[in-house]
Amino acid sequence: MAETVYAATGRRKTASARARLTAGEGHITINERSFEDYFTTETMRNAVLAPLQVTGNANKFDIAVTAVGGGLNGQAGAVRLAIARALLQVDAGFRSQLKQGRHLTRDARAKERKKYGRPGARKRFQFSKR
Repeated sequence: MAETVYAATGRRKTASARARLTAGEGHITINERSFEDYFTTETMRNAVLAPLQVTGNANKFDIAVTAVGGGLNGQAGAVRLAIARALLQVDAGFRSQLKQGRHLTRDARAKERKKYGRPGARKRFQFSKR
């Protein structure tokens, strides 16, 4: 009998992450590397673990994540959203806890595009009166 797999996608800036939750002891692998090896700072690790800790599922699932694009910080946000969405598939009762911690909100902030006739998105060329 095949075990149940809960899969979800999360995005942040230009990063995208696909998370697969299976019943297990709490092992997390990201791009086939260990969780601690991939995310070097404590802040990024806490962001990824937050949905699991809020719902009390820190050691109940093995998580395999594929993260692409962006930098490590954007990928950490994408992984957090993917895990939170997958936890909703496990039990819809987690919704209130995840929403309270803002783990289900897609962070829409991204780099603004450069406009023509300017050196950047908002910056102007230096004004010269004479």
